[in-house]
Amino acid sequence: MTTMKSRWTDSINTDCPLSEYPRPQLVRNDWLCLNGKYDYAVTPLDSAAPSEYEGKITVPFAIESLLSGVVRQLYPNELLWYRRKFTLPESFDGKDVLLHFGAVDWQCEVFVNDTAAGSHTGGYCPFTLDITSLIKDGENELVVKVYDPTDKGWQQRGKQVLESKGFWYTSTSGIWQTVWLEPVSKCRIESVKLTPYIDKGVISVNVKCNGKGKLSAKVLDGDTVVFDGEITEITEIPVPDAKLWSPENPFLYDLKLTLESESGCDEVSSYFAMRKFSITTDSKGHPRLALNNKPYFQRGLLDQGYWPDGGLTAPCDEALIFDIEEMKRLGFNMLRKHIKVEPHRWYYHCDRLGMIVWQDMVSGGEYIGNFYAGFLPNLNINVKDNKYKAFSREKPEWREQFKEELFEMIDNLYNFPCIGCWVPFNEGWGQFDAKEIGEKVKAYDPSRIVDHASGWHDQKGPDLKSMHRYIVPVTPPTGRKGRTFVLSEYGGYSRIIKKHVWNLAKSFGYIMFTSEKSLTAGYKFLHTSQIIPLIKHGLSATVYTQVSDVEFEVNGIYTYDRTILKIDENAIKEINEKMTY
Repeated sequence: MTTMKSRWTDSINTDCPLSEYPRPQLVRNDWLCLNGKYDYAVTPLDSAAPSEYEGKITVPFAIESLLSGVVRQLYPNELLWYRRKFTLPESFDGKDVLLHFGAVDWQCEVFVNDTAAGSHTGGYCPFTLDITSLIKDGENELVVKVYDPTDKGWQQRGKQVLESKGFWYTSTSGIWQTVWLEPVSKCRIESVKLTPYIDKGVISVNVKCNGKGKLSAKVLDGDTVVFDGEITEITEIPVPDAKLWSPENPFLYDLKLTLESESGCDEVSSYFAMRKFSITTDSKGHPRLALNNKPYFQRGLLDQGYWPDGGLTAPCDEALIFDIEEMKRLGFNMLRKHIKVEPHRWYYHCDRLGMIVWQDMVSGGEYIGNFYAGFLPNLNINVKDNKYKAFSREKPEWREQFKEELFEMIDNLYNFPCIGCWVPFNEGWGQFDAKEIGEKVKAYDPSRIVDHASGWHDQKGPDLKSMHRYIVPVTPPTGRKGRTFVLSEYGGYSRIIKKHVWNLAKSFGYIMFTSEKSLTAGYKFLHTSQIIPLIKHGLSATVYTQVSDVEFEVNGIYTYDRTILKIDENAIKEINEKMTY
């Protein structure tokens, strides 16, 4: 761990950080943010709730992070406890009270006024508890107990480890996304599922309600009313002459839903986009990624979503926006969110700014070792992924938990128009039955592309022939069998800039350059000599490594603190203009 800062560190309001409304796809007017200062304690694994707490921690920053104010590793033989008091405002009177957590890593139990309110397992998705019956007049107490074994467990954790090195990063334990309260009617809208069909000119709306009432919808194009009327819980709303969403024109329609019942009226605001991700065939017979029925080359970057001061948690909303806006300004139109799930606001910013997202599932299980993760792939040797022990997935309950969390993630993010591709597995880490799982994902969500096994140990599943290539030359792959060819990781060109690195002595990169001039020249040569010529041979998308440095890795376009662009920006823009069909 270090105390490296980002460009935003010193401006953070630690009394209530990340205080923007956390759920842009289902907005109600009244809510109460519970981010800020909590009491915290770390106890042995078998301990009861502590009678005394050690100090203050700033939520929603993990205990390991600088912005938490603690900077301490949580170990597998320990529990992390949080406590804070809260008093509900008058707007909550007569309403049911929901307690929301954006994400807690990994296993947690929640108590309100000394009574169990519920629990959750899984470190990357939001969950909600109805605490109405536990609330009392005046001051209330919230306590959260967390267990997180990090890499000593089998759970989905991505690149988190207890001892960071190379491309393994500092762990994120405990609460790491927004905590908030919401007053709701007893008869209310619980969720909405939105699927655009541009060929039919409709938006499919599937509303889940808690109780019965009159349900109506209003669709708006700015101030222009597109639709206004009563609907059923499952319906298709016409969107005539639809404005289609793309990175070049990220148009969003507003959606307002109202549920009227004897117990009151519940109103929520949402939005959607009319867009279509698919695969088409070009004039030369190459299967191509398409957007809105037209071939569309996706120029992307690997985006791991780590921050020097916040770990997995961005220091502020402006930081989330910065990465997206900067990469778009440089000419990229896609980000591959790499084995991490972001808070909803990140996807909302991609929606409104116009950035396609490839969403990875978070990897779990032990590292499969250099033989399966390095030696065999570089010889183009694929291994059947029903060798569960070799892939650290030997226990059925481990595999079932992965599948449960995978589809929980898809449900959680389904409505965001920017997401164009689901990626269940990356480079064999914790991979199993990838073809079958890819097919299930495709059946569950036919509206998006699926990259069933990104990198290697291809099982010939949907929809892509997905190649990773570092150091060695990039060449057209074999075994495509009609699938679209994408280069889903490559590059990793590196440069150390003193005073802007996590650890100068242990910095890591695939190919190291010493100056902006030499790095820029290498970047240009890689693309002009290897990448751009492959487009005419069917290459349909690229994912360059990566947006920024991450801890020991120094292969980012930006430094880890997001203060220095390491490659000449004009060269990046020039290359991106050539990366098209």
